[in-house]
Amino acid sequence: MIFLFVLAIALAMMFFTMQGPDRSPISYSFFYSQLQAGNIAEVEIEGQQVIGTFKEPPLKEETKPNKGGVIQPPQSDGADKTTAKTIDDAKQHYQEFFSTILTPFVGESLDQELRNQGVKIVSVARQDSTFLLVFVYLFVTVLLFVVIWIMFRRARDQFMGGGGLLSGFTKSTAQKYDANKQAVTFDDVAGLEGVKKDLQEVIEFLEDPEKFQKLGGRVPKGVLLNGPPGTGKTLLARAVAGESGVPFFSINGSEFIQMFVGVGAGRVRDLFKTAKEAAPAILFIDEIDAVGRHRGAGLGGGHDEREQTLNQILSEMDGFEPNESVIVMAATNRPDVLDPALLRPGRFDRHVTVDRPTQKGRVEIFGVHVRNVPLADDVDLKKLAAGTVGLTGADIQNLVNEAALWATRQGKDQVDMEDFEHARDKVLMGAKREEVLSEKEKEMTAYHEAGHAVLAWLVPGNDRLHKVTIIPRGRALGVTQLLPEEDRLNINENDLYARLVFMLGGRAAEKLIYDQYSAGAENDLSQATNLARRMIAHWGMSDRLGPVAYHLSEEHPFLGKDIHEQRQFSEHTAQLIDEEVAQLLRKAADEATQVLETNRDKLVVVAEALIEREMLDEEETTKLIGPSVNSQTSEVNSEPQATTNSPTES
Repeated sequence: MIFLFVLAIALAMMFFTMQGPDRSPISYSFFYSQLQAGNIAEVEIEGQQVIGTFKEPPLKEETKPNKGGVIQPPQSDGADKTTAKTIDDAKQHYQEFFSTILTPFVGESLDQELRNQGVKIVSVARQDSTFLLVFVYLFVTVLLFVVIWIMFRRARDQFMGGGGLLSGFTKSTAQKYDANKQAVTFDDVAGLEGVKKDLQEVIEFLEDPEKFQKLGGRVPKGVLLNGPPGTGKTLLARAVAGESGVPFFSINGSEFIQMFVGVGAGRVRDLFKTAKEAAPAILFIDEIDAVGRHRGAGLGGGHDEREQTLNQILSEMDGFEPNESVIVMAATNRPDVLDPALLRPGRFDRHVTVDRPTQKGRVEIFGVHVRNVPLADDVDLKKLAAGTVGLTGADIQNLVNEAALWATRQGKDQVDMEDFEHARDKVLMGAKREEVLSEKEKEMTAYHEAGHAVLAWLVPGNDRLHKVTIIPRGRALGVTQLLPEEDRLNINENDLYARLVFMLGGRAAEKLIYDQYSAGAENDLSQATNLARRMIAHWGMSDRLGPVAYHLSEEHPFLGKDIHEQRQFSEHTAQLIDEEVAQLLRKAADEATQVLETNRDKLVVVAEALIEREMLDEEETTKLIGPSVNSQTSEVNSEPQATTNSPTES
């Protein structure tokens, strides 16, 4: 239809622009002079217009010879006006066909003159083209209306989908993954043995539902996977589908929400209907917190699109019959914001926490991601796993990829340990920046980082020093990196205080050497203040305040909670908290200064080595200032600390 419409427009344009053969428009006086000269062969008169044919195409009026017998054509600017052309050199003739307009005063004399010259005269009656023009205009208008109507009908059919207004919008956008073509099994998921055991029951139910129904057992309708981003929640859901060999429907929570109210609920109905038809199947909703947040938070109340969608999800999950083999799996990293009705028994009965992998799990994850990577003989996966505490499976995959890319850029045939070290520094500390520090800035940064390094080396309770550098990385001018020797799940007060001393070491070194502070300690102060406030207000590590948690309420008005003041303690208590935090930080700063004053020679040695080499590892630091008090300790009750970036850009 669009092609026909364009064709009709083109034909109309051709119709109005078609004028027959090319005709030279001439003046009436020139026409009359050619008539008297006997150069007119035939004329056709229609009203005041005359079209005809010359016997011989005459010269144009502007190229007629002047009195000197030469032709002087119009001159352009800058041309030589003395140049003259002869008639033979400039033959500028009219076309054979011509047209002209008669003057209103022409009468029978012209007719007599035409007959005297033997001109063939054809008289044509004036044609009334009004009807034709009206027909063309109406035809184009109607054709345009028909094209618009057909386009509207086609769009409406897409929206309706044959089932009612806007039901095309309500068609589910879930992607179906064929387990036979895209098989992902538990062999592709490493480091999550406990989670696999929790999901094994779901797999057995999907493989043989009657086995559980015989004894009256009911497998949970919903399984909620919660944990930090990148821990493999989506991969686990696909692995469950691959292990059981059933269809796997995947959709993101945000895909339910549209600008039209009711569309999300319609998509939920269509999604569950499709999953039931393909049963046994797995229906996976990723980022369910996008649609499953606390109800009552929207401005529209019950008319809010998100709430209607959530209500439909709750209704569909309650509508499952006992013999329907459809399991709903969902993933989120914010389980605290989900509506309680979504988490109650009968809906998402089973909650599986997918946490960061342990050291053993990281070794297995490295093994999975290096399957297709040619490794050198010096690569030790256990050492890599020990140096990547706190990284998720996605982080490890990225680290392996960065190592492979770096080895490729270096022209290597295999990826060696040096490439993995480079990739780990890039992932943990950030990429190197191109800035070149001045000598003064470089020296100040060296003493700042040396202060951190010496305190991490000498103060018991800190994690093991891995690397210290004054090469600008990420947003930091220098970085001191600590790595725990083992996975750490808890931390005591002494270790927290040692960490505060370590954080304030850079600032103390600047004061000791230069007798002034710099803006580079901004990030150190921010981290130390946050840690000290959590020690005082969250963990009850203050004798003045006692065993009371004074942190602000985590309830948020946009999650449907109360909008009144969330603080649950008085102004006086807030003042006491500030005083205790300041006192704790001053105490840690004083101890940092005292340790550095006592070991000033070691501070200077490390700083000068940093100025010369720009980076020191644990082995090089040991050669400079002896063994660390934390090198042989193995604290199993501390939380991980990967890096401390300081100083930041001011």
